[in-house]
Formats: sequence, C-alpha cells, structure tokens
Amino acid sequence: MNHASQDRLYKIANLLAVITIGYNIVEGIVSVWFGAADETLSLFGFGVDSFVEVISGIGIWHMIRRIRSNEGVSRDDFERQALKITSWAFYVLTAGLVLSAALSFYEQHKPDSTLWGIIVSLISMSFMWFLIHYKTKTGKALNSSAILADAACSRACLYLSVVLLLASAGYELTGIGSFDAIGALLIAYFAFKEGREAFQKAQGLSCCCNGNCKD
Repeated sequence: MNHASQDRLYKIANLLAVITIGYNIVEGIVSVWFGAADETLSLFGFGVDSFVEVISGIGIWHMIRRIRSNEGVSRDDFERQALKITSWAFYVLTAGLVLSAALSFYEQHKPDSTLWGIIVSLISMSFMWFLIHYKTKTGKALNSSAILADAACSRACLYLSVVLLLASAGYELTGIGSFDAIGALLIAYFAFKEGREAFQKAQGLSCCCNGNCKD
C-alpha cells in the first residue's frame, strides 16, 4: 500500500472516530432526557452509557491520530487516563443501575412509556451497523488491530441497543414494568464488562470488547 492510500484510510478512520463521538453525545442527550421524562430506567441508563462511551471515544480518536503519526504502539498517558476514567464511570453506572432496578422491582414501578426506547434503539442499531461495517473495512485495509478493536466495541454497542429494544418493546406490548428493570440490569451487565475491559486496557492488556484480554 502506498503512502497516499494509507493516509487516506487513516483520515477515514479519524473521521469515523469523530462521528462516533458526536453520535454518542446526541444519543446520550436524547436518551437521558426522554428516559427521565418517561421514567424509563433502561433508556436513561442507555443514555448515561452513551456519555461514558464519549470519554472512551475521545481516547480512541487520540490513539488513531497517534498511530497515524507513527508515535509508537504503546498507549500514552492521555489514553491511559481516559481509560481509567472510563472504567470507573462504567462501574458507577453499573452500581446505579443495579440499585435502581432493585428499587423498581420492589416498588413495581412502570414507565409512562417506552416508545422513545424503541425509537432510539432502532436508530442506534442502524447507525452502529454503519460504523461496524466501515471501521472493519478500514481496519482490515490498514491491518490495524486497534481499529478492528474499535469496530468490536461498536458491535458491543449494537448488542446494547438490542437489549434496549427488547426491554422497551416488551413493556409496550405487555405493560409489564419488569421488562424495563430487566433491561436496566442487562445494560448494567454490559457496562460492568466495558468497565473491566477499560481497566485492563489501562493496565497494558489488549482487549477487543469481548472479554478476551492478553498481554
């Protein structure tokens, strides 16, 4: 591959990282706003997760710029700090969702509506598919494990969107409030996994958003 082609691909990877950050900000605002308005725990948790993903996304964007500049393969202080903040934020989110879900079960709480959860999840699934496709394509062309790992993280976000869709649609179809609480618990599970992986990355382990890490 010539230098011009490689540089073009890194520009695409950089653009995809910026788009991911921007999308997560918008998704977070919409999800938290309507999650709070409709008292939908799963949608609110999904939105907070999106905000945490912004921190992770900034670290990934910085990493791509560093690799493109040929400044080594080891994570620098900025990336390690971003990963540590991300990991603790995910752990706090996990604890908050578990406690809120337990309270929801106890009080037999029902959201006002989960329609926005369905809308947000469907949009998110479509957008994540777009990101996964082009991140994977670019990562393979550059033979970059870092960009392919980023694609795997977008795939984890896709699974999270599926959880939100199932929880939201389940409540709308049945009126059973437990669907929302169960959805929140599943989102908490994914948040815990992402927090653990961010912590392991900060410690110098290589992870691909699937729980498999190695030196």
